[in-house]
Amino acid sequence: MSTKAYAAFNAVDPLGPHTIERRALDAKDVFIKIEYCGVCHSDLHTAKSDWGPANYPAVPGHEIVGRVEAVGAEVTKYKVGDVVGVGCMVESCQHCHSCDEGLEQYCENGFTGTYNSKKSKYGGITYGGYSENIVVEEDFVLKIPTNLPLENVAPLLCAGITTWSPLRHWNMKKGDKVGVIGLGGLGHMGVKFAKAMGAHVVMITTSESKGEDAMKLGADEVLISKDPEQIAKHNYSFDFLLNTIPVAHDVNPYLLLLKLDKTMCMVGAIEPLPGVHGGVLINKRRNIAGSLIGGIKETQEMLDFCGEHGIVSEVEVIQMKDINEAYVRMQQSDVKYRFVIDMKTL
Repeated sequence: MSTKAYAAFNAVDPLGPHTIERRALDAKDVFIKIEYCGVCHSDLHTAKSDWGPANYPAVPGHEIVGRVEAVGAEVTKYKVGDVVGVGCMVESCQHCHSCDEGLEQYCENGFTGTYNSKKSKYGGITYGGYSENIVVEEDFVLKIPTNLPLENVAPLLCAGITTWSPLRHWNMKKGDKVGVIGLGGLGHMGVKFAKAMGAHVVMITTSESKGEDAMKLGADEVLISKDPEQIAKHNYSFDFLLNTIPVAHDVNPYLLLLKLDKTMCMVGAIEPLPGVHGGVLINKRRNIAGSLIGGIKETQEMLDFCGEHGIVSEVEVIQMKDINEAYVRMQQSDVKYRFVIDMKTL
């Protein structure tokens, strides 16, 4: 079916209107009318081919919320009118060890991304949420709590689960001291989740103004990382560090903050890191790890937790025509903390 969308046609020109074809519903498919779509840094990187050549025309968007308009004959989990979401994946092999464990994001045969992927069993290229609608297998559709504003829910499908998954995997709980490094789309969700889990939350940032913002979001303390005296006071004291910095940086000063046997998890910098000092790891048996989004089961758990605790992303809603300006502002870190497109404006 013909569907209005917004696409990147190459790495240089602005995004603009486009028409795509959505597949007809299979027995297990859900047809979703998209109401809001969050704007992720991955959208920008894909549109600009920063991570390798994109499959143009590329229709980004993997923070999708909307309502079910039709279901296939064998769909049992959803009905017309349900409020649902779609995150970063729309398919996986469903038979490898990772998929069997409910960790589709680590599918050993590679998951199918919501956009710009050629891996779909249905052929062609996947097109994302900068569009009127989307067709997704029911196993990759998520239930959205109805007590939360949909525009604020959209970024939970990527920024939310990216920070929730490591905090849950490393079992953050009441009494733990958790450092969230960097305050942006990811970091602000890390602060909210860690606080709701009962942890003592420290925002670690180079910016005093961001520290003030973090306190408003629920942080208990602020550590200005460019101040050696502040760093020294916190050395060997953290149970976990969630590092959301999106670019390469020196991780060694942060590793020194960890207690014996504790972990810093990277969720932002998808690029080589400057030399990690082996002595910093060896001295306190410290760990440095990474984490990628989350599986479907844990994403649903995260959404349910958000519904129970009233947790949402802080957003700025924009019209579709303003996406190119939003990309420029994202590159300037000029958003608190996530853009969300009102798809009625497409």
